[in-house]
Amino acid sequence: MPADDVTQMVLRERQSRDRGRYTEMAACFADDSMAQMNWCTGTGAEYARQTRAMAGRGDYAVQRLGPPAVRIDGDRAPVEPPLIIEWRNGVHGTKADPASACRSRCRARRGTDGRWRIARITSIYEKDTLVPVLPGARLTVDRDEPARHRPSYRFLAWYLNREGRTVGDHHLGDDRPEAVAERYRAEHAWLRQDPAPAASATL
Repeated sequence: MPADDVTQMVLRERQSRDRGRYTEMAACFADDSMAQMNWCTGTGAEYARQTRAMAGRGDYAVQRLGPPAVRIDGDRAPVEPPLIIEWRNGVHGTKADPASACRSRCRARRGTDGRWRIARITSIYEKDTLVPVLPGARLTVDRDEPARHRPSYRFLAWYLNREGRTVGDHHLGDDRPEAVAERYRAEHAWLRQDPAPAASATL
């Protein structure tokens, strides 16, 4: 079934990222693809390369995936798996588990070879948390630092900025519902192969 093919391709890309199979991850993207995360913007191949480099620095994260929603129209299919990004780090000597809940927005496209690949991918951030690994442990965090960031990806941005990667406040998140609604309208237009409004042309 086409929906099964699309689902497995998207899940394969996510699993390949977590398991360090970066060549397989890159192969899930079309040559003219675009990936936009809050720490990386580029082609799918560049996204895989930067993910490899990040893992090489010891910066690992895993994704807990939920069942993706798939809608197919001809050779196009928007796919949306819900997920939680989890990783472990130290906060002033105390081990902590940040977790970021979001949903991935993928545009899958079937090529002339009959294979489905990701044409675009981004995330819509929902909320995140930061808890100590050991119950009762005290996290020493300057409240003003994470409070500078938007609530949909506050601790994710705080962590990445601590690691030297600048995260802007323009990314899609449920705390800005108008921008999210505009994204869904653009996805619907793309599925119908209608010309998208200029404001919706980017991720």
